[in-house]
Amino acid sequence: MTKHLRPRNRITFPSITAMGAMLALGAALGTPRARASDSVDHGSVPSGNITIVGRFENVQPSGIARLPDGRLVLSFPTSAQAHGGPILAVWQEGGTTLIPFPTAAAQKKIISPLGMTVDGRGRLWVIDEGMRAGSKKSATPALVLIDPSKNVILRRYPLAAPAVLPDSHINDVRVDLTHGAEGTAFVSDTSLTEHPALLAIDVKTGQARRLLADDRSVSADPGFAMVVDGKLIRYDARHPAMAQGGVNGIALSADSSRLFWAPFSSRRLYSAPTAVLADPSASASDVKQAVHDEGEAGVVDGMFTAPDGSIYMADEEHHGLIRRAADGSLSLVAHDPRLVGPDGLTSDGPSAAGPRALLMTVGQWSRLPAFHDGKDLQERPYVIARIALDAP
Repeated sequence: MTKHLRPRNRITFPSITAMGAMLALGAALGTPRARASDSVDHGSVPSGNITIVGRFENVQPSGIARLPDGRLVLSFPTSAQAHGGPILAVWQEGGTTLIPFPTAAAQKKIISPLGMTVDGRGRLWVIDEGMRAGSKKSATPALVLIDPSKNVILRRYPLAAPAVLPDSHINDVRVDLTHGAEGTAFVSDTSLTEHPALLAIDVKTGQARRLLADDRSVSADPGFAMVVDGKLIRYDARHPAMAQGGVNGIALSADSSRLFWAPFSSRRLYSAPTAVLADPSASASDVKQAVHDEGEAGVVDGMFTAPDGSIYMADEEHHGLIRRAADGSLSLVAHDPRLVGPDGLTSDGPSAAGPRALLMTVGQWSRLPAFHDGKDLQERPYVIARIALDAP
């Protein structure tokens, strides 16, 4: 026999008649009621704080950095597709002229520049993928140090085994001057297959160490999928149909005490103390235990750290920009369908209070022929966007 039990706690809902009376009362009291012909997700409407300030017909910028003297430097990698013109160049916002940097002659000493950063001493560090599209030569990746005040390359740090692997794809860099005799450079190795890692490079000696190799914190999430140009695509290491991989964007905290990073085919953000990551005596176990899962943040590419401790992240999935405040709270600062593949970030100018706007390079990497059976789906021109920031 079925027993009918009376609940101890009862939730009472108003009747339809009572609800109608409350709505009528609200209308009588002047309570505003929003209306739309057909309501839509408000997030589908562009945020309105984005201006296209650069257009390039034949070259796709990726890295972007503002030098202490105000100059803007762009990188134009050659690993995915060949192009004419300089591969590392100074560009003026709103213009089309590209001036080879640091000099025209120095262009021959760099193969495929990608991620870039300016350290606390005003020096520019540039990732060189060390490979060109169509070349059968083995990659010769390196980290390049440039003195902008003299427009000279100071040093090239070759990256070789065991720090890098045959399938390595070094991507971005940040430099911590608070650990090591002359500092420690941290580099993301996204991997062309399934072997991502972080690299720690002693600035003085050039010694490079491979950290967190294949760890979950640097790897693509199993089963990861996202929408690209209206198509839902799943991560597939062996048959990629979109730009994908392990750890990509990285950023230092404002005081350089922590390194933040995000695997590209993931929605999670991680961090660890730079004191541990930069310590050559720290064991693999020590490093792994020091990693903190910061939770979901988005599908992140480039990152930028503001003086107030905020970290801005290029958001691939929402064609936008995410702000992670120093307390860990998240907000979507900007979104616009023109930000096809948000990539590199830098400030619009020096300010002790933080940037008024950020400049963002916009990639179309998932439209490359390599992901579409040889068909080029890119739509020229390639663009750079200026994103106005509200006060935190």
